[in-house]
Amino acid sequence: MLAIVTTHPIQYQVPVWQALAQDGRVPFEVWYLTDFGTRPDRDPEFGKTFQWDIDTLSGYSYRFLKNNAGATPTSFWRCRLKERLRDRLSASGATAVWIQGWQVAGYWQAVREASTAGVDIWLRAESNDLRPRSWCKWPIKRAALGYLFSRIDRFFYIGSANRRLYRSFGVPESKLLSGPYAVDNDRFARQAVSIRGQRDELRWQWGIDQNAFCVLFCGKFIAKKHPMDLVQAGAALKASGRIPNIHMLFAGAGELGGELRSACKAVFDAEGARAKAVASADALPATFTGFLNQTEISRAYVAADCLVLPSDHEETWGLVVNEAIASGLPCIVSKACGCAEDMVEPEWSYPFGDVAALADRIDALCNLKDRSPTRPLPSLAELVSSVAQAYATLANAS
Repeated sequence: MLAIVTTHPIQYQVPVWQALAQDGRVPFEVWYLTDFGTRPDRDPEFGKTFQWDIDTLSGYSYRFLKNNAGATPTSFWRCRLKERLRDRLSASGATAVWIQGWQVAGYWQAVREASTAGVDIWLRAESNDLRPRSWCKWPIKRAALGYLFSRIDRFFYIGSANRRLYRSFGVPESKLLSGPYAVDNDRFARQAVSIRGQRDELRWQWGIDQNAFCVLFCGKFIAKKHPMDLVQAGAALKASGRIPNIHMLFAGAGELGGELRSACKAVFDAEGARAKAVASADALPATFTGFLNQTEISRAYVAADCLVLPSDHEETWGLVVNEAIASGLPCIVSKACGCAEDMVEPEWSYPFGDVAALADRIDALCNLKDRSPTRPLPSLAELVSSVAQAYATLANAS
């Protein structure tokens, strides 16, 4: 049996567990460190209280472990176990433990307990080699990760930059297995197809001119995602006349919402937020949809002409790009994002923070006749096959 240890029911992970259960080759159970997300909770970065509108607890076996009081998936020390995992491992007959990173104490506890119990340890995490290294913090981090990695039996790498990180620590090829970062491509494709005929109506409802070139930013309005870079690029394209009909579509919420609204001319604002008067009537037109849940976000993907992810190195992947491409929407991505080299062609990525280069990419895409995404999407089936392969290898070695 495979024990999958993860912080809480996550909208991107649950389809993996459901696909693994449907496949049937690997007996497993998901062990959650917290129940965060199973009820309405406040996300401080979104600045909203919400609950995912998809069922995150059906189609697979799971249980909630005994945790520290007040445990949350965003706190390293609070998200830890209050039970001996080795006892549960022994009782369940688990032969492998699969953790999803190292960002909470509970994962480190799971590694220690699994090691004591003589159980195989698997890892699938998001970190990569793109982040600039701090001269004072890197030696400590390298020592800690070196200690952790020395106890891992199988590494599932989600992409090229993630794989390079493991190799830089001396992880041998024999321990590496592709575990691509994927979303439920079929669901997003179906949702997009079902409403594509409503594109004109959606744009009308959101104040987007039918002839406008609509650029989507989708996510939290927070510093690491740099949405203002997109505003600056859009404003330059409009002012220069290169794309006079450009329109920004912001789907999300967060602390930078006021700044974004002040820099644009909001023609539609679902939150009814008031912005300071823009400097010119010719300012960049923008639509603010507010937070869109999993079954709602396809409306933005269908209404837009492209998506831009301008994030810095804190964006370890960027699954919004997977969602957009699965919905048929082309993407432009900062090279600092973990997904850039795997998800888009080189001509559709740009150096992080280079607003002029971003404007050039948007202009080039606007003038492209066929804007269909060209890269093949990683799928849940590929990940499930890798997990099944690892489990079969372990079973044969026993």
